[in-house]
Amino acid sequence: METGGLRFPRQRQVLFVFLFWGGSLAESGFGRYSVTEEAERGSFVVNLAKDLGLAEGELAARDARVVSDDNRSHLTLNSQTGDLLTSEKLDREELCGPTEPCTLYFQILMDNPFQIYRAELRVRDINDHSPVFQDKEMVLKILENTPQGTTFQLERAQDSDGGLNGIQKYAINPNSFFQIKITNSDEGVIYPELVLDKALDWEEHHELTLTLTALDGGSPPRSGTTTVRIVVLDINDNSPQFVEALYETEVRENSPVGSFIVKVSAEDIDSGVNAEVTYSFFDASEEIRTTFQISPTTGELALRALLDYELIKSYKINIQAVDGGGLSARCMVWVQVLDVNDNPPELIVSSLSNSIAENSPETVLAVFKIRDRDSGENGKMVCHIQDDLPFLLKPSVENFFVLMTEGALDRESRAQYNITITVTDLGTPRLKTHRNITVWVSDVNDNAPTFSQASYTLFIRENNSPALHMGTISATDRDSGANAQVTYSLLPPHDPHLALASLVSINADNGHLFAVRSLDYEALRAFEFRVGATDAGFPALSSEALVRVVVIDDNDNAPFVLYPMQNGSAPCTELVPRAAEVGYLVTKVVAVDSDSGQNAWLSYQLLKATEPGLFSVWAHNGEVRMARLLSEREAPKHRLLVLVKDNGEPPLSVTITLHVLLVDGFSQPYLPLPEVVPEEPHADSLTVYLVIALASVSSLFLFSVLVFIVMRLCTRSRAASVTGGHFPGHLVEVSRTGTLSQNYQYEVCLTGGSETSEFKFLNPILPNIQSQDSERNNEENPSFRNSFGFNIH
Repeated sequence: METGGLRFPRQRQVLFVFLFWGGSLAESGFGRYSVTEEAERGSFVVNLAKDLGLAEGELAARDARVVSDDNRSHLTLNSQTGDLLTSEKLDREELCGPTEPCTLYFQILMDNPFQIYRAELRVRDINDHSPVFQDKEMVLKILENTPQGTTFQLERAQDSDGGLNGIQKYAINPNSFFQIKITNSDEGVIYPELVLDKALDWEEHHELTLTLTALDGGSPPRSGTTTVRIVVLDINDNSPQFVEALYETEVRENSPVGSFIVKVSAEDIDSGVNAEVTYSFFDASEEIRTTFQISPTTGELALRALLDYELIKSYKINIQAVDGGGLSARCMVWVQVLDVNDNPPELIVSSLSNSIAENSPETVLAVFKIRDRDSGENGKMVCHIQDDLPFLLKPSVENFFVLMTEGALDRESRAQYNITITVTDLGTPRLKTHRNITVWVSDVNDNAPTFSQASYTLFIRENNSPALHMGTISATDRDSGANAQVTYSLLPPHDPHLALASLVSINADNGHLFAVRSLDYEALRAFEFRVGATDAGFPALSSEALVRVVVIDDNDNAPFVLYPMQNGSAPCTELVPRAAEVGYLVTKVVAVDSDSGQNAWLSYQLLKATEPGLFSVWAHNGEVRMARLLSEREAPKHRLLVLVKDNGEPPLSVTITLHVLLVDGFSQPYLPLPEVVPEEPHADSLTVYLVIALASVSSLFLFSVLVFIVMRLCTRSRAASVTGGHFPGHLVEVSRTGTLSQNYQYEVCLTGGSETSEFKFLNPILPNIQSQDSERNNEENPSFRNSFGFNIH
């Protein structure tokens, strides 16, 4: 839009001239109503609801209100009943002065939908003012030779009322010389004039006194009087004559008091006293007399008070010149007041809302009117707001603007807006008016709670005390107030077999998680569940997070020995041939620990032995081996006390007792002997055959044992010359050595304390002929092997 040589590229800048030509949002018709002045406060004017065709209560529902152009509250609206009432006594003369008719303009603003109804209120005049003459006495000087029928204009009276209540006629008291005559000016004002009916005689009457009465048209009429003193003069042949009948001049409204305006001049061709001219106002109103002053001798017109273009734009001043003989002449001075840009624009807010919900669509926030009392370019205005705000200014009717949102707002992005409405006129210098409006964006529940983490991992040691604080989950909500109050809860687990309520509880207010009971790592090592966070908005929004609880193992389980079994029955006795070499595997202690990690790392230690230094226990695998060669004097029975200890803090342990029996070989005395059954005299032949067969097998077995013993003794004699390796007290050198000695093919377990040395088990053992690589792989991947030759993984 381009107006007045200026270009405003944005819609937010709107240019107004004297007549508003912008588009409107909503506009109704034009209503005209009237009320009598001086009516009591609360006087009925009209029922707007009926006049506008609205239902009862619709004005209240649409938040109807009255806005006056002069920003004064002359009227009030009862939105429930629809009655429009006066809010004060209205004085027509104060509101409109001499202007007739006296009209007040106002608007009715309504929301939902937004609508403006324009109307006017005419204040009817009552006759509450009497005519008043400015001067209590008027003096006329009339020559005695003035012909009959000559008219003399008199100063008119002033009446604040208008129309029929204004001055309608004048009258004078009955007399023999004069009568009153009424004349109408072009402006519709009546003036009184005296008409000379009878010639005056100075020698008979030097003066005459008349009473002039002004009557208005009220009922009953009011009146005002003044005295007219007529001075009869001796003959003066020439009256003064003004150089110009009409003087036109301009003066700026900001001119200081005492400023020169114009000089009037009248000449009189008489001489002496009759040529001396005196200047004065004629028929001047009180406004003129208080605003201007004239020099009686020079005729210079000057300012007596400051001018205001917005109140009075021009003055018509009648000036009279009277010579010494009483003759007079009149002229008019027309003073036009020039406007200066001395009034900043005005911004009158009719409706204002300081709060708006963040999800509201385009919404009206404020309705206001702008005006400038100056004229011309000084009265043209530009209205705008900041460019970086999500708001628009839209023009409505009669210089009204609507401030509204461009769309839905987001409180989480910005909760407060400070809007500055700027109205600038186009005068020189330009004057501005600012109005600041603060808009708060109220919250709606449009954000769900957000957890600080998508998943949480909590660690808790087993054997914890009930009600132990496990950890805290936290969620925040970008909303405010109740919409940001978060409540935490446990959600049903996916696993229907997980009794979550018996494991965990949560504080709904702060998200603290507590263990309901003591946890057992060996029974439950970890579990997962979901936690929900719900805000207090309506409708409530929620989110959830995954929580994983990991139970940390405590060293609460001592090692458990799998072999040899410690069941309180007769202990198991390990057989070791006396020819066993250093590193010979006597047996292997197999133990497990229900704990995990370092709590399950087991180590083995020989606490006590019948013969110290004869046996050693490997610390890492529990293998019991020969630490040195046996001598002939070694006791046949040995008792070993082995400690199995885990690596926990504090460590837990268990001890086992091993019984070792040294034998010369697996010979007859250590095998169960068959019972000799006496031959019955009447035994059948089959029994005899069985006995013979058994005796043959036993003989063959004894022969084999004897051969084996002889071979071992030879091997032992050769080994005596070889120095044995050194073994630590808790470790055994096993390089190039298998699980069992290659020189023995049998391992026998006997029950200790048996007099018959009952044979319990006989198992052939194959020689270990694997390569070094296979032996090394076996050590790197150990497997438990009991003395019976079975591998335990």
